[in-house]
Amino acid sequence: MLDRNAARCVKREAGRFHRASMKPLISSLSFVVALLWAAVLPANAQVNVTQKNNNLSRDGLYTDSAFTPGNAANLVRDLNFDGTIVGNVHAQPLYIEGGPNGPMVIVVTASNNIYALNASTGAVIWQRTDIGPPVTSGLPCGNINPAGTIGTPVIDLASRSLFFDALIDGVVKKHFIYSLNVDTGATNAGWPVDVNATAMYNGIIFNSLVQEERGALALVNGIVYIPYSGYNGDCGTYHGWVVGVQINNPSTGVGAWATTAVKGGIWGHSGVASDGTNMFVITGNTTGTGGVWGGGEAIIRLQAGPFFTGQPTDYWAPTNWFSLDNGDTDLGGVSAMLIDVPGANPSQLVLATGKDSNAYLLNRNSLGGITAPVAQLSVGFTIGQSSATYRTAQATYFVFRASNQVKAYKITATSPPTIVSAWSVSQSGQGSPWVTTTDGTNNAIVWVVGAQGDGLLHGYDGDTGAVIYSGGGVVMSGTRKWNSGMVARGSIYIANDNKVYAFRVPAGTPTPTPTATSTSTPTATATFTPTATATSTPTATATATATPTVAATATATATHTPTPTPTATRTPTPTPTATHTPTPTPTPTPTPTPAHPSFFTGEIALQNGVYYLQFPNGTPFGYYSYLTDPRWIYHFDMGYEYWFDANDGHSGIFFYDFASNHFFYTSPSFPFPYLYDFSLNTVLYYFPDPNRPGHYTTNPRFFYNFATGQIITM
Repeated sequence: MLDRNAARCVKREAGRFHRASMKPLISSLSFVVALLWAAVLPANAQVNVTQKNNNLSRDGLYTDSAFTPGNAANLVRDLNFDGTIVGNVHAQPLYIEGGPNGPMVIVVTASNNIYALNASTGAVIWQRTDIGPPVTSGLPCGNINPAGTIGTPVIDLASRSLFFDALIDGVVKKHFIYSLNVDTGATNAGWPVDVNATAMYNGIIFNSLVQEERGALALVNGIVYIPYSGYNGDCGTYHGWVVGVQINNPSTGVGAWATTAVKGGIWGHSGVASDGTNMFVITGNTTGTGGVWGGGEAIIRLQAGPFFTGQPTDYWAPTNWFSLDNGDTDLGGVSAMLIDVPGANPSQLVLATGKDSNAYLLNRNSLGGITAPVAQLSVGFTIGQSSATYRTAQATYFVFRASNQVKAYKITATSPPTIVSAWSVSQSGQGSPWVTTTDGTNNAIVWVVGAQGDGLLHGYDGDTGAVIYSGGGVVMSGTRKWNSGMVARGSIYIANDNKVYAFRVPAGTPTPTPTATSTSTPTATATFTPTATATSTPTATATATATPTVAATATATATHTPTPTPTATRTPTPTPTATHTPTPTPTPTPTPTPAHPSFFTGEIALQNGVYYLQFPNGTPFGYYSYLTDPRWIYHFDMGYEYWFDANDGHSGIFFYDFASNHFFYTSPSFPFPYLYDFSLNTVLYYFPDPNRPGHYTTNPRFFYNFATGQIITM
């Protein structure tokens, strides 16, 4: 019998690639209303609200001919709409037609519950309550509890897929990016994506423990983009992140960008905006910069991937960004919003409003670097929310909430454009606005919920601010600040905690003019060759059946015999800080006798003193470097370095995994990649993808050098 105590094994961590019941009966009256309402839906014109604020520009504009001022003034709540859900809601609901279930309202909750509701009755069509437990404790700070699915999802109509981010509790708390069949709720093949295991940028490794996903997702040209901030309280060494996943290649098609400075979260409710080609986000305050800008307090324009050129054309920060940093005065209080102003020069703009009480307009085709904006005006303190923009015969406007006021401003069609106050109204509550027009420019109405205030739905004339609708006496429960409603088929849907409300115009449901995806004009930008981001394979979740079941953790454990789940909790180790442009120490590479365990016979020399190890069957294991100690081996799947210093004489090796607090052994007697776990007295499957072992290292590029604290790129 082998003596486990004879094996010396230590492990260092490399900043890890971490890992209601519905009412069954509906009154006969409700049934008749539903039939009449569905009967007027035209067969030749779908209406779909697939994303936050309806469009990639994040304008919050809905075109629906039913919303005349007269109809809007007589809006009524549909009491026959059930809308019962379970969980707190921080996201906007979505609306989709064209499927076998008829029109549906899609709602997600912070409890990681996902719902498809019948758009006329509010009855549940399908629900997923098995995504995984949300996080209720153990975060370093924050003000959202439970923390599960927070950001607004996005729908791809072509594949009829729903994409969202879920924070799932476990030994290691992790963000997972999911894709579900929007008509059945089943998990699509190849999903979810483990963000801890796949997202890295310039040596910065994603750590779910300090990253919150509150901004809306965006889908642009086959890539879904997910923004991340920190948690309320600015704790930990978080960064502002945008992770991109190719929806047709989730296993290996993962890219990422992050602020190089610590913090710099993307906080705004609308998340990622786009002109159809480039993505725009706004970051908050960073720390520890020493006055050297590192991505914070800025509008960032990203190319597909995402990829950041670093050129002044692709970012803008105010000249006092360092002062804003020191005062925790986030520029990104509101998400980026793209605005076109015909007759202005420049006419294609991006708007930022933030905690410094200023509104900034920039030329989105050439942001300018650290410089003065195109236009600037003090408009009032804003934080966390989304804004809206619209155009009437009188002017182009943007509208937002500042404390307990709803404010609208005009953007002049001049050279350069300027910002001019239009109107403001006092209102109790903190909801985000959205806008309806009957044809794109006429009868503009600004809608806002008195969230966490009076609980009422309010409607204001877009040109004057005059009250058009004052709630109809319907005080909604469970409202959440920063949330907005959405519009479809003569109806407004508002998702609150445990309940979705439907308000309908009194004159039936006319055929609205489908809203254009975006009025923005993409602008070509200089193309640079990005540094590839190392990716490992996320756990593929089997496609669910009618009532699907999804694993709550990233690593699926396939065993020869039933194996209990380890319960030990890892003590987190601080993430090592890697340099922005990693460069190994220029030391001449010696050629010593290899000192790695003899089980690794497939040694491949790369460069910079780095060697790539393979098992005899060709399956890759990891990298090691003669520049450090060759017995330290970085394992890409687990995101660790292990110290191997034991051999049983039969080409087997021992190592200790602090994440699970277990002692392992492997040898050729076990078909790779199975390991013997002494703690459980069983053989465990070690990699998360049994069908494609090692495929994530077919183009290896990164090695973490602990001696220098750098990522070596090859």
